[in-house]
Amino acid sequence: MITHLSGKLVEKNPTYIIVECNGVGYFLNISLHTFSLLPENENIKVYTHLQVKEDSHTLFGFMEKTEREIFLLLISVSGIGPSIARTMLSSLNPVQVRDAIAGGDVAKIQAVKGIGTKTAQRVIVELKDKILKVHDMGEVSLPSNNTTKEEALSALEVLGFTRRLSEKVVDRVLSQDSSLSVEETIKQALKNL
Repeated sequence: MITHLSGKLVEKNPTYIIVECNGVGYFLNISLHTFSLLPENENIKVYTHLQVKEDSHTLFGFMEKTEREIFLLLISVSGIGPSIARTMLSSLNPVQVRDAIAGGDVAKIQAVKGIGTKTAQRVIVELKDKILKVHDMGEVSLPSNNTTKEEALSALEVLGFTRRLSEKVVDRVLSQDSSLSVEETIKQALKNL
């Protein structure tokens, strides 16, 4: 599967882009959220999903990994195809989709064109637990100014602690003394976990 493309943005439209990589132009279907994040005619890196059907191969492009993960979760639900998932990510940004599913907000999901009450309920039932994992992945992939905190959280995750619980403890430790090294932060966090 093609996981990402790095190349020159040749053409940019609200529903698709064309990215040239080593002389080959790739047509990628995108959401309005991705469109809003695109730079003007520069070299870009786009995360992709290749959908293979009997009669077509379709590439979908995303500027953020989190958006791609939410897209993949959405198309795993019966009754939600790529076009409805793309419409949902165009109507709502990935954070709004995640929050609507995690919070059980049927009305917000149903407001998206092409989604009825039963489909909205199915999306919530099937994805509520999974969407929180994507939320945690999104937090890990976001750049952070506090490298001590990020390194400590990564180490605690490797040790088997959940990110959410670890983050609360590490925040508390660093609020008491922000000059701690990574090792000292981990030791203090472990005492409180």
